[in-house]
Amino acid sequence: MQQHFHLNTPLLESVGMSKRVGTTVYLKMESAQPSGSFKIRGIGHLCQQMAKQSKGIVCSSGMAAAHVARKMGLPATIVIPSSSPQLVVQKLQDEGATVKITGKVWDDANAEALRLMETEGLTYVPPFDHPLLWEGHSTVITEIAASMGQNQKPGAVVMSVGGGGLLCGVVQGLRAVGWEDVPIVALETVGADCFNAAVKAGTIVTLDDITSEAKCLGAKTVCRKAFEYSQSTELSIISELVGDQQALHAVETFLDEERVLVELACGAALAAVYSGVIRRLQDEGRLPSPLGPLVMIVCGGSSINMEQLANLQHKIHRHT
Repeated sequence: MQQHFHLNTPLLESVGMSKRVGTTVYLKMESAQPSGSFKIRGIGHLCQQMAKQSKGIVCSSGMAAAHVARKMGLPATIVIPSSSPQLVVQKLQDEGATVKITGKVWDDANAEALRLMETEGLTYVPPFDHPLLWEGHSTVITEIAASMGQNQKPGAVVMSVGGGGLLCGVVQGLRAVGWEDVPIVALETVGADCFNAAVKAGTIVTLDDITSEAKCLGAKTVCRKAFEYSQSTELSIISELVGDQQALHAVETFLDEERVLVELACGAALAAVYSGVIRRLQDEGRLPSPLGPLVMIVCGGSSINMEQLANLQHKIHRHT
């Protein structure tokens, strides 16, 4: 019997967002996961399958892996870039993980994690590019389907994209519940937009650098599977960009209206409503009007607190 590390998270109606967009908006509250984000779904599932006989795991994406390793009684080494806030280091250490800081961006940290797998004989846990992760993440959609019931179906699913792991899981989940025709609106911030760059170029692109403050979206290259899904004629995946300022505004508004603090990477998805992206897509005929209920995946994030929010406000408002 497989143990689950993730929770079946609440699906809440947002009155404020519904009013803005003119249709019912449901929030899938992945911010309520024990590790602070959706990642525990896939990482929990993958560790169950792969790490049972392990002498320890190594991962370049922290909280979920550290939490699962602690629950499984395994040592965890988490490699993170120097751009990670101090609060993340502290939280990882609280979960019992060994933290190693390497390089400037996620890609640097990941290269070090792969090196440790070779030299230390640790089990490498990929943060977004693995079929077992996608299988774990797909449970987010099966839960939404169960909550909405037989007679309701989303008009669209709105989510953030980083490396593409959640996107792959969402596609697989939609297929599993017979919702292949539900459009996915995939948001990224300008400067952490490896998926959008690939969609525009028609081929996988590696960004020169991550210039957005949404460091958790910060993979320089999207996973191949996510790119393949974006090219599929059977699926409708709409890739959109917002600025850091719009993502920050969404974080602030969400905190005011829903009393939940999420990180900037999650704010990108919320900005689809708060900055009028959904309305614009309807005006352009890319989403239907009227639109069925909108499901927002509130992916959460553990690298945010009030001090970090103040830092972001200072940085982002200074640049604009």
